[in-house]
Amino acid sequence: MRSFRDVLLVDGYNIINAWPSLRETARHSLEDARIELIDILQEFQAYERIELILVFDAHMIKGGQERVEQLGGLKLVYTRENETADHYIERWSDGIEKNMRVIVASSDALQQTIVLGRGAVRMSARELENWIKKSQRDMDNRFLNRQVAVNNPLEEWADAETMRVLDRLRRQR
Repeated sequence: MRSFRDVLLVDGYNIINAWPSLRETARHSLEDARIELIDILQEFQAYERIELILVFDAHMIKGGQERVEQLGGLKLVYTRENETADHYIERWSDGIEKNMRVIVASSDALQQTIVLGRGAVRMSARELENWIKKSQRDMDNRFLNRQVAVNNPLEEWADAETMRVLDRLRRQR
């Protein structure tokens, strides 16, 4: 059986501009929208256990150097001066290996066509949002369906003296 390395590349500003909630946040603060997207994708990455690379344009920053941060399982990339997120994703896609399944999340039609030609799968911003919402529902259901088997879980961690004090307080009501 052949194992694959799943990689999701996300064009950060494209997603921010495509998702209504993030677009609204960005109208007030682009930094807050970036942070919100990073938080959403970190949780998603942890649940889906997929390699995730989030790319933000920094091509308008004079003298800007490419900056890469590892945030848990999320790799965060700020491109260098004169390099857009699209160019970074295209450059990265040139190195797709046979054991990789690469998905590029962007609603940019030209970007989608280019990455398809390099062996990646395209995903629109809306499709990514739907995938994330489904994962969030799955996480919620998994959490809600866990049953506590003990009538009083406090007894599992409280010592005998603490239990006597709490019982005395309860009876004084």
